[in-house]
Amino acid sequence: MSRRKFIQQAGVLTGGLLLHQQLMASLSSPFEQKIKIGFIGCGDRGRGIMQIMRDLPDQFTIAAYCDILDFRLEQVRKDAGDTSIKEYKDYRRLLDDRTIQAVIIATPLNMHYPIAVDALTAGKHVFLEKTMTYDIPQAESLVKLGKKYNDQVIQIGHQYRYVPLYFKVKEMIEKGYLGKITHIDCRWDRNWNWRRPVPAGYSDRQVNWRMYKAFSGGLVAELLSHQIDFINWAFNTHPDEVLGTGGIDYYKDGRETFDNVSVVLRYNKENMIGNFGATCGNAREGYIFKLKGTKGTVALLVHEGVYYPEASTKKELETVDGVSGATRIEWNKDGGIPILNEPMKDGTWYALQDFHKCVVEKAKPASNVITGATTAVCVHLANKAAYSHTIQQWKPIYNFSS
Repeated sequence: MSRRKFIQQAGVLTGGLLLHQQLMASLSSPFEQKIKIGFIGCGDRGRGIMQIMRDLPDQFTIAAYCDILDFRLEQVRKDAGDTSIKEYKDYRRLLDDRTIQAVIIATPLNMHYPIAVDALTAGKHVFLEKTMTYDIPQAESLVKLGKKYNDQVIQIGHQYRYVPLYFKVKEMIEKGYLGKITHIDCRWDRNWNWRRPVPAGYSDRQVNWRMYKAFSGGLVAELLSHQIDFINWAFNTHPDEVLGTGGIDYYKDGRETFDNVSVVLRYNKENMIGNFGATCGNAREGYIFKLKGTKGTVALLVHEGVYYPEASTKKELETVDGVSGATRIEWNKDGGIPILNEPMKDGTWYALQDFHKCVVEKAKPASNVITGATTAVCVHLANKAAYSHTIQQWKPIYNFSS
């Protein structure tokens, strides 16, 4: 691996961003057709997607929104300032509106599957937030429904499959610039109880549903699923066995989902181990995503990435061969090379671009019902391992296909 070849082919330095062909197609998608969208679920995530969608006025028209909580509806009403947008408390009434072509489903996890089923039956395209389903049987069922309603788009909200930085890291893996990757370290930590204030007249279960097993997959589903999905995508793989542990180790406040969790995913085909963890009791490291190979390490934040070559690789890169000597590698203070210095938008912006393209062109999203089901199984196996103190095995029936 010569220094010149590294710079020219890997494109790791500041120039020459090579995006995945599907992303490029998404960004150049024709905007002649605007899609009428209905939002089901108006919590933090639903309103966040709505705000991003308002920056895409040529692609989408927000036609309706729905939530069972009045104060959520009031928040959207205030944000929108548009009385022409229809408001519902029963999502089935929204689905009855034949002018609405697609829906965004951003509800508590336990409602993802039933609402998605009703939306598909009603003829709508579906953008379904992660994790795709509450349990494995629902994931299996939604895959079957996806085949039945194959003329309707089902996109899952795993945004890393659309972000330029993560495309670049996938490219680096495929071209071998990290060497043989054997170890992955992922964390998503915070020092916060993860609770929202409960307005008068509402219950804690309604507002803080993430704390209760009946509604939520906890930290693994809400946070770590993003990183787990990226590994599935980048290596075209899935884990073969899953170990886990966790507990309610700090916030003794009646919650049922763990505030501290760690799971280990073993990928036999790749001879690779992935450590995924999250705690609500310390924010020092925050977000960590490290892929460790024999030639180098990639360390990722949500919108930043650095490549750290191993000693032998760094020596090769610093060798001046007379041809590439004019190109100076810019090392950071820690001895790393920034992967991308180009500004990026929120991952959901890229995902919505692809959603529009897929609806207009009747194409398959990069994050689809098959990939979503695979990651959903990973999440559910991880939670089962952590809560039951068992080792969970991947089964052949989880190898979903189109």
